[in-house]
Amino acid sequence: MGFLTWIIFGLLAGALAKAIMPGKQGGGMLITMILGIIGAFIGGAIGVYVLHWGDVDSFWNFRSWILAIGGALIVLWIYGMLTRETRA
Repeated sequence: MGFLTWIIFGLLAGALAKAIMPGKQGGGMLITMILGIIGAFIGGAIGVYVLHWGDVDSFWNFRSWILAIGGALIVLWIYGMLTRETRA
């Protein structure tokens, strides 16, 4: 259940992170979903291995949502930094 849960978290968290993050990050819906899934896995790993919150794969757990959205925000920010155009 954990793997599937984080994929679903990622799809939703990616959309929420894009809505929360100010500015224009670029990328379409597919990129946002992929980055959201990656971010959700990163957020879950942070919760389990760094914060030692134990099992965070419950879909209705508030901490799981915070971690998924937080991880998606981090990945979306990194993606935005890597793909932004430099202004002369």
